[in-house]
Amino acid sequence: MEFHAPAAPDEKRLRLGRLARLRRTMKTFDVPALVLHDPHNLRYATGARNMIPFLLRNPARYVFVPQEGPVVLFEFEGCEHLEKDNPAIDEIRISKTVSYVARGPLLADTAKAWAQDIAELMRLHCPGEHRVGLERIDAGAVACLEDLGFEILDAQQAVERARAIKTPEEIICSKRSIACVMTGEWKLREAIRPGISENELWSVLHKHVIANDADYIETRLLTSGERTNPWFQESGTRILQAGDLIAHDTDVVGPHGYYADFSRSFLCGDGVPSPAQKTLYRLAYEQIHHNMALIKPGRSFREITEAAWVIPKAYYARRYYLLMHGTGLTGEYPYIVQDADYDSRTNYDGVIEPNMILSVESYIGHEDGGEGVKLEEQVLVTETGIELMSCFPFEAEFLAAEV
Repeated sequence: MEFHAPAAPDEKRLRLGRLARLRRTMKTFDVPALVLHDPHNLRYATGARNMIPFLLRNPARYVFVPQEGPVVLFEFEGCEHLEKDNPAIDEIRISKTVSYVARGPLLADTAKAWAQDIAELMRLHCPGEHRVGLERIDAGAVACLEDLGFEILDAQQAVERARAIKTPEEIICSKRSIACVMTGEWKLREAIRPGISENELWSVLHKHVIANDADYIETRLLTSGERTNPWFQESGTRILQAGDLIAHDTDVVGPHGYYADFSRSFLCGDGVPSPAQKTLYRLAYEQIHHNMALIKPGRSFREITEAAWVIPKAYYARRYYLLMHGTGLTGEYPYIVQDADYDSRTNYDGVIEPNMILSVESYIGHEDGGEGVKLEEQVLVTETGIELMSCFPFEAEFLAAEV
């Protein structure tokens, strides 16, 4: 089965639109400038993509974004040519990697040089301002910047709040990514058979999405039989048996870098689900549909938490830790939790807004063990409610009434 995607977005409009939104949010939170190392945030600000999994563990590429003025990309050495025509980037320099792996005993000197670069840009483009937002950088580099007289702000608030509301081009990107991943999920479903391993089955989706310009899959959340309960085990060498439940979460950073995050559970073989399997599936199905119906612009996170589907006691211990979460370039703000888990000291409130994209979660597994079912939908918040984005079919045999 092929799931059709909209036409590709205007790439220039996508990049400049995100940058403009980020700068508006920086003004809202009074952040004069940001230095972004997380490759997903860097991509959000500029559209620049390069070796994302590598750069998740190596601080070897970063970008300086002031509220106004030139955006400066510090590129991994040898890669300067990759973004020379990027309309969201005004200048490209060679990065200084502040890590022991890269610099060894020279780390302290590199941290000082890194801080001096940022201080120079602040003097040029934010004159008189001594506050700068940082993320994910060596503690020594932060100390060096503080020694130069700068106050360090947290970059995450401005970036996450910007990313939470999607531009029209981002919505196109997300729909294209979901269409790609749903086609891959259908191929995975068709490949289910007794005798195949979990890893081999997981690789079917991986092959499809990589062949269709996805970046990578963030997890390997595909399990079978009693390995489906509790959740958060990843795929392994177990061989599927007829009658097994297979539970799967896509977690794909797909085409254009946008996350396609939905979950389905399937049956292995040509048999029919057992009554116990049907019960698990129906409960998960009821939970996500009840909770999706609560999503409306203007409704608070806390209101959704209080009105959410109540998990039966026997399944609560192994619940999914969230009701729903934001989805964009990856999983992102907001996190909305179960009511019984809510604590105002550790959980925040907020408001649902149009053009948020949310993934609505359910995991149902009995506290005494057995199998478990994972279901999840991805939705776009509209002016009046939601638009379902992950229109992958549910398993009719699990939902069929007993005869």
